[in-house]
Amino acid sequence: MRTEKEIEYLVKAIDAFQRRLIVISPDFEILAANIPLDELSNSDVENTTCHKHFHNLDTPCSNCAVIAVKKSQAPSLCPKPGSFVVDGRMACFYAYPIMNGDQTEAYVSMDFNIPSVNMLEDELHRSNTLLENLLLSAVDCVIASDMKGNIFLFNHSAEEVFGYSKEEAKHNITVLDIYPGDGARQVMKLLRSDEYGGKGRLKTFHTNVLAKSGEEIPISLYASVIYEEGQEVATIGFFHDLRERIRIQKELEGTQVQLLQAEKMSSLGKLAAGVAHQINNPLGGITLFAKLMLEEYELEEAAQDDLHRILRDAERARNTVKELLEFTRQTRHLMRPHNINEALNRTLFLLENQTIFQNIELKKDFQENLPLVTSDAQQMYHLMMNLILNAAQAMEGNGILTLETWYRNRKDRVCFKISDTGPGIPEEALAHIFEPFFTTKEEGKGTGLGLSLAYNIVKSHGGRMSAKNNPEGGASFIIELPSASKDQKGDECD
Repeated sequence: MRTEKEIEYLVKAIDAFQRRLIVISPDFEILAANIPLDELSNSDVENTTCHKHFHNLDTPCSNCAVIAVKKSQAPSLCPKPGSFVVDGRMACFYAYPIMNGDQTEAYVSMDFNIPSVNMLEDELHRSNTLLENLLLSAVDCVIASDMKGNIFLFNHSAEEVFGYSKEEAKHNITVLDIYPGDGARQVMKLLRSDEYGGKGRLKTFHTNVLAKSGEEIPISLYASVIYEEGQEVATIGFFHDLRERIRIQKELEGTQVQLLQAEKMSSLGKLAAGVAHQINNPLGGITLFAKLMLEEYELEEAAQDDLHRILRDAERARNTVKELLEFTRQTRHLMRPHNINEALNRTLFLLENQTIFQNIELKKDFQENLPLVTSDAQQMYHLMMNLILNAAQAMEGNGILTLETWYRNRKDRVCFKISDTGPGIPEEALAHIFEPFFTTKEEGKGTGLGLSLAYNIVKSHGGRMSAKNNPEGGASFIIELPSASKDQKGDECD
């Protein structure tokens, strides 16, 4: 038996205990309690159940430890640790029976009210929120799904790239819908293999995904399987949109082609300058002495006619050299207003006496008084010569070459068309003829750079270039260029 002093100290110890401790009957009525945290009012609590008084519930808390003690007749913790907060307050956490012989007389319930638990839960919530925000704000698309393909994470970048809202992704589609064909199953097959970074991981895998609009988007994929106790429970993927990288790569390839062509033209210009110097000197002598013979000698009319023919041919040779030098002259791509009709005529002047044009009939249908086009003269010559030579080669030196110009007033565009009567362009090649290194010529007879360069020249001038097969046979290339603005400065080329 305890002495009165011991009982006194025990009561004081219970009252000083910094956790709520109550004694309840088997019917959950409050029999006694310490009051360390002012959670009990000063009113009489007899005939009041603990669940009614503390939580205003008509029935015991679902996770009350007393219920477990009544079943086992042994001390018990809260049956669901970690879920003992009810409406922001803690339910019973630990309980044990008070025995009177073989009978349970009452139960002691310790209702923990630990601020640190709430703090831990708040910290956990903040950490989860931070992690979610990091994934939602990631520059790349982040998509996570369960093993049935149901999406539960779809970040902002994924919304922009795929075109689905977060709600649509979570409720209207699955992972299977964002891959074309059997793509999703192929990705899972690779994730479960050791080929791309080890089992459960996929690194730098290039594939296509399907946007809401139906567009197939090239991406680089990093993905992982999420395991729980050795079982696959979810997957997460990071999708990097490759469209911008591919666009830049194509631009670089186009620039490389232009640099290659510019280097070739530079070499041709140097060669032309050397040839012009060597030709101009004897041409000057021929012209000078022909004129002296006409002035100093009394010659028969037939002899005079021959000398005049010599002078005309010498002048023609001089003009040809002049045009060749102008055509190959390296400039800084000076953009000035030019006349398309005159540019075509100048190009024809350099080409029409070549052997390949001897059996080609030239037809010109030029609209008069065309608006000027702001362009770089050298690049325009390259463009026109390339297309005219291509047409002549397609006809194998025998056919009709037609050049047309006109003004499209509604769009304020100056247009010209170069048509031939050759075999035309194979239908399967029409969609690819402006791609670098694509050619329909035999191996060794073409690099596939000419039309690509021509296309880039037109594009750099703000124009449009297209090709088609003519119903009567042969092919046509149509170029549209914006006309020069009225307030644009610069002189027309000579």
